Amino acid sequence: MVDDAQGNGSWGRRGPGGRHAVVVGGSLAGLLAAHVLADHADTVTLVERDRLPEDAAPRPGVPQGRHPHVLLEGGQLALEDLLPGFMAELRASGAPRIGMPSDMVQWQGGHWFSRTEATTHLYTGSRGQVEHLVRRRVLARPSIRVLASTEAVGLLGAPTRVRGVLVRDRGAGAGQEPRPLEAHLVVDASGRASRAPQWLSAIGAEPAQEETIDTGLAYASRVYHNGNGNLGSQSLGYYVLPGPSQVHGGGVLPLEDGRYLVTLSGLRGDEPPTDEEGFTAYAARLPHPFIHDWLREARPEAPAFGFRGTSNLRRRYDRPGRRPAGFLATGDALCTFNPIYGQGMAVAAMSAVALRDALADHRRTPTTRRVQRALLEASRQAWDISAGADKKMPGAVGSAVAARPADRAAYWYLSRVQHRYPGDPVVGRAFRSVLTLTTPLSTLFAPKVLRAVLLGPPPRTPAEPPMTREATLR
Repeated sequence: MVDDAQGNGSWGRRGPGGRHAVVVGGSLAGLLAAHVLADHADTVTLVERDRLPEDAAPRPGVPQGRHPHVLLEGGQLALEDLLPGFMAELRASGAPRIGMPSDMVQWQGGHWFSRTEATTHLYTGSRGQVEHLVRRRVLARPSIRVLASTEAVGLLGAPTRVRGVLVRDRGAGAGQEPRPLEAHLVVDASGRASRAPQWLSAIGAEPAQEETIDTGLAYASRVYHNGNGNLGSQSLGYYVLPGPSQVHGGGVLPLEDGRYLVTLSGLRGDEPPTDEEGFTAYAARLPHPFIHDWLREARPEAPAFGFRGTSNLRRRYDRPGRRPAGFLATGDALCTFNPIYGQGMAVAAMSAVALRDALADHRRTPTTRRVQRALLEASRQAWDISAGADKKMPGAVGSAVAARPADRAAYWYLSRVQHRYPGDPVVGRAFRSVLTLTTPLSTLFAPKVLRAVLLGPPPRTPAEPPMTREATLR
C-alpha cells in the first residue's frame, strides 16, 4: 500500500518487490479474505489462535460451532462465485438442503406457515462442515501459509499506517515477548471479540465508533437422533421464531450425518437450561407442544451447550477518524448479528466478494477507506434486518436501539408484510428473497407486493402445525 495525504492507502495493483498480507483469524471470513488477497499479494499469512482441525470438528475459536448454522441463498451464491463448484462439494458431503417454506413446519407471530412450493433453499449442516470444505480449498493455494496456535496481540505501525502485527505462540507463557510480523496489509477477521479497538488506540489511532443492540437473547443447543421418525420425509425440520409478543424460540434442524440439532432460546433472566430435564421442560414454553413432544421421543447424543453472546455490533470504520492505511476489518470483526437470523456465514462470503470486487475495480484506486466502505456495504442489509427486528424486542438495550423518525412508517409497513408472508405466496416469495440476502429491501415495495400488502385480503394459514406438504401445497 502507499500512503496518501489523508492516511488512506491503495492496494490491488501489483508493484515491484514481494507484497505480504496478514489475515488475523482463520474462520470463514478470514479464509475467504485470504483467498481473495492471494490474487494480489505474493504471500498471505493466516494467523489463527486455534490448532486447525483436519476434519469438520468444532473448535474453541468458534464459540457458536456447536449451535445451528444455516447457509442462506445469498451466501451460497457468493461461495460459488468465489470457489466454483463449492456448492456441489457441499451437497456431496451430505449437507441437508431445506426448501422454504415447503420442507419446514414453521410458526411466527401467531401464524403457521403454509407449506407452499419452495422459493428458496438453505443448507443446515454444521458450521464445521462448511468451514472444513472452505479451508481445504483455500489452504491448497501455495501462496497462503498458516500460523496456527498463534495469537495476534497488537499492530505494528503508526496512526497513519499499519505495517504488520505483533504475534506470539499460544500457551507459551505470559513472559513471552511478542514478535513482529511485517505486512503491507492487515485484515482483522478475528470475530466479534476482536481486540482491534485496543490495538488501534495503542498505536495512536482512533478505534471505530460502535453501534450495539442487545436483546439479551440466550440459547442452548443439543444433538439428537430422530426417535419417533416424524422428521426426514414430509417434514425436514421444525422452527418457532420468537418476537416481541412471544419471546421463546426453538428449532429442530437436520445435520449432514442424519442427526438433528435442537436449539431453544429465551431472553435475559429466562435463559434455557443445559441440564437434560430442564432443557426438555423448557421446550414446553413454546406456543405449541410439537417440539416438546418430539424431544420427549428423541434420543440425545451429547450434553446441551449454552450461548449468550448474541448482541448486534457494528464498528463504523467507514466514518471519519484518525485511522491508519493498511488496516481493514471484515466478518464479525466489522459487523456481527444476533445469530438467530442465520446471517453470519452468508455475510462472510458476501464480504469476500465485496473485497474482491473493490480490489479489482480499475476505475477507482482501492484505498483503505474505499475498500472498508465496500465491506460495510456488503453487511448493510443483514444489519438492517437483524437490528431492525431486535429494536422491537422487549428489554433491548444499546446505542442503536432508539427509533429514528422514519422508523415508524417502516415498522407499520413491515408489520403488514410479516403478517402476510406466512400465507400469501406473493409477499412470501418477496420477503424470503430479502431475508436470504438475494434481493434488496426495495423488493418489498414492488407494485404487486405493495398491492398484496396494502389491499390484499388477510391470508389463510393453517390452524394447526402442517406436518405434511401435501395437505397445504397449492
